Amino acid sequence: MEQEKKRKMLYRFGLWFTVLNIILMVNGHYWLTAIPIVLGIMLLFFFSLDKLLLFIVLLTPFTFKYEIERFGFTIDLPTEPLIVATMLLFFLRLIHEPVFDRRVLRHPLTIMIILNLLWMFVTSVTSEIPLVSFKFFVSRLWFVITFYFVAINLFKDYSNYKRFLWYFGASLAVIVIVITLQHAAFGFERMVGTWIVRPFFNDHTNYSSTLALVAPFFIVMAFNKEFSPLRRTTALIFFLVFAMGILFSYSRAAWLSIMIAFGGFTILGLKIPFRFILAGIVLFVATVFTFQTQIIMQLERNTQESSGDFAEHVQSITNISSDASNLERINRWRAAFRMYDERPVFGWGPGTYQFVYAPFQRSEDFTIITTNFGDLGNAHSEYIGPLAESGLPGMLLFIALALLVLKTGVDLFKKAPTREMRLMALGITLGFITYFAHGLLNNFLDTDKASVPFWGMMAMLAGLDAFYHQQAREKKAD
Repeated sequence: MEQEKKRKMLYRFGLWFTVLNIILMVNGHYWLTAIPIVLGIMLLFFFSLDKLLLFIVLLTPFTFKYEIERFGFTIDLPTEPLIVATMLLFFLRLIHEPVFDRRVLRHPLTIMIILNLLWMFVTSVTSEIPLVSFKFFVSRLWFVITFYFVAINLFKDYSNYKRFLWYFGASLAVIVIVITLQHAAFGFERMVGTWIVRPFFNDHTNYSSTLALVAPFFIVMAFNKEFSPLRRTTALIFFLVFAMGILFSYSRAAWLSIMIAFGGFTILGLKIPFRFILAGIVLFVATVFTFQTQIIMQLERNTQESSGDFAEHVQSITNISSDASNLERINRWRAAFRMYDERPVFGWGPGTYQFVYAPFQRSEDFTIITTNFGDLGNAHSEYIGPLAESGLPGMLLFIALALLVLKTGVDLFKKAPTREMRLMALGITLGFITYFAHGLLNNFLDTDKASVPFWGMMAMLAGLDAFYHQQAREKKAD
């Protein structure tokens, strides 16, 4: 009898809510429609944070920037408010119950991430423009907290490893198809490719780097014999969609990063020890520095500029004599090095490059796209940017994080307890190789499209290592 009364009350409430909603919508008011959605999200916050996190991951490829002119800033809708709220809830839970999994806290990746954040905080204090730097620091913090520290608890349930990238990949595939169809209407013109990705991505380089970051995971999963034929086929389709997006993005950096990842796959296939790989990288860098004059002279002979022809476009990668995009990138790097010379330890502050680099430009470095006011963005490098903004320690800490990520991934690929885990580690590691290679020429960790998979995939590696690999080693020791 009591249940029947409750059911009738629920039906009456639903009926009145629907009638009131229709009346408001007819009169141009739609806010009531959002109430059930908001209530649902609030319930997820308190009772099912893992589902909320996966919901954010699913939504991320669809986000767009919304400018709030009154306050002079932009936010990514609809996910950024949810990400910030998740971070705040994480801190509240820590205050209420100051306990966190020690396996995670002691993991080398966690320690390195914390060191990066601490140095970013220090250089925000010493920043040329503290307000800008603290805003940049806080935005980095909410991505790291949500998609590393919160997400890593999600990965205690092994099934969530698959869900995280599959949800992101499914949404991203939809966006790629939409963008490609729009691009096709313009005959796949190269210049159209730079802006057709809006409003979902800032430009074609951000778009292509995100695709390159997740694409290797799906091609590896396509060869996972433990998956059903349907799932393997779906993984292959996702990879082909992403490959198509990368191709028609006309991003030379993305193309180059894919080739480097393929080289990484070859090295892993040959099972070359990591110390030899590291020695090879050091030897390569030393060779470049030793013979830099001869290399530059050779590169200056290349006069092939960016082109709609794929072969010519690839050839233009090494054109440092006339290609405006390449020359402008060199201009930004030289300005960053001059900034570093003036403040080598603490830098100018996180996020400040675009506001302070103008006076560090030299007329001989100017290109047709250079502005005297220096208002065209960042340093175009995940390594040189921190060098200018957070000094030498900032750059070295990021390089150390990158090397540690790759080492963790390689170790898991070789020693993870199951074949599926090894394949997953391989796909994630190859994705990171593309990003760290692309990071030589661009930087995107201030965008949600790159940050969500970047920190999430890092949490996946740390989780595989802390929860499964180490556990397997302990059992073996017993």
